[in-house]
Amino acid sequence: MTWSVVVPTVGRPSLDRLLASLAAQRWADDRPGPERVVVVDDRPFTAHEPLRPTGARVVRTGGRGPAAARNAGWRSVTSPWVVFLDDDVLLPDGWGDALHEDLAHAAADVAGSQARLHVPLPDDRPPTDWERSTAGLERARWATADMAYRRDALAAVGGFDERFPRAYREDADLALRVRQAGWRLERGRRTTHHPVRPADAWVSVRVQRGNADDALLRARYGPGWRELTEAGTGRFVPHVATSAAALATLGGAALRRRPLTVAGAVAWLALTADLTGRRLRPGTGPGDAGWPAEWARMVSTSLVLPVVAVVHRLRGEARWRGAAPAWPRPVRALLLDRDGTLVHDVPYNGDPDAVRPVDGAREVLDRVRAAGIRVGLVSNQSGVARGLLTSAQVDAVNARVAALLGPFDVVRVCPHAPEDGCACRKPAPGMVLDAAAALGVAPWECAVVGDIGADLDAAVAAGARGVLVPTPSTRPAEVAAAAAVGALADDLDAAVRLVLPVGAP
Repeated sequence: MTWSVVVPTVGRPSLDRLLASLAAQRWADDRPGPERVVVVDDRPFTAHEPLRPTGARVVRTGGRGPAAARNAGWRSVTSPWVVFLDDDVLLPDGWGDALHEDLAHAAADVAGSQARLHVPLPDDRPPTDWERSTAGLERARWATADMAYRRDALAAVGGFDERFPRAYREDADLALRVRQAGWRLERGRRTTHHPVRPADAWVSVRVQRGNADDALLRARYGPGWRELTEAGTGRFVPHVATSAAALATLGGAALRRRPLTVAGAVAWLALTADLTGRRLRPGTGPGDAGWPAEWARMVSTSLVLPVVAVVHRLRGEARWRGAAPAWPRPVRALLLDRDGTLVHDVPYNGDPDAVRPVDGAREVLDRVRAAGIRVGLVSNQSGVARGLLTSAQVDAVNARVAALLGPFDVVRVCPHAPEDGCACRKPAPGMVLDAAAALGVAPWECAVVGDIGADLDAAVAAGARGVLVPTPSTRPAEVAAAAAVGALADDLDAAVRLVLPVGAP
């Protein structure tokens, strides 16, 4: 039984503490440590230097959200089990032994094992509103703060739905789809600590953005989505009533309708007072440390929280009006490496006359175009940075490739050397993401075909489907890794058949 760890992160200082607590676990021959630790750096490419944690592989996804980050993580490993950990949890002594017990006792139809989360709260005073909100994770079903999934189950349902840009709903959606596919989920015996991370006074208002994701769940599963996903009842209906009362107050004042203004104001004040009281009663009070600041936060945020929640929900409803299509989505764009994939590799080729397409490439691409799928070219050309080629020569060769194989809807070239550390050179996902944006498709609606591991790594980091078509120069380890995850094809024709929508020519 082998397993890997995936940690999506936005660079919190707690990441180092988590990795240290993982490294401090005691392993044995019959209970080995993780096969691989993958840290998925989901910060924007241009805003931060890459993370370099000790003992972990780093995959950069560019700030596309936790669902995309977790997908990139599990698709980067081949272990039968993948353990997802949040970057702000801590693993107590004995966690590793308990994890092995949980996985060893998982029956063949068990797709996932959830840890028991413990949120440490202060002993000297009642918890604040934010602390109680975090403590709610102890009751959450299938939260990926510490959740182990079988890789086969993730692959069967297409992983996390990347249309969820925030945390808290993408894991509930995944758990539902896994169970609908016939698997079971269970709670394990291991315990993971989830400290309350620092937050400012307006965090409770910011998290209301998640109401837009509730609209996606409703569009996917209907009015009963809360019961299906085990998400709890929520307070959206009272928030609607409070917002309606506030709107009536403003409308009455604008129209100079005193009865409407008074009725609206009374209802708004009553509902706001009720919300404020619900948030204050379990928390700190007079005599407790910091209570004046906490009460000020509760009053000020309760005034605006319902309206913000409703606005975000309406935004989500507008985005997902009607039924949302199922996940995963079919391929709408095919992005291909050039040298070794479409044409025979001539190192640092700057001569259009030296271009020789691989056998059958034109026929394959014509079939793809006939299926209504966009076609793009994404190529590393480090010869430009090395002074071996000019950009004009690269453009001339690409023009010759297009003349022989048909037009490309988008062409993206990375002229940088590996040591430049750019975000566009494969295995980084920059070219794939840029090409998808230029084509007007989502990254998860793309497939990438190439002849080396960097092509697949770029696809994984971008959230695209990747297929390897090896050549004699492809490393055996890259071939084995692609074969292990079902991303290996004998030739370009077979690769395209792996990713074309069902029913396409």
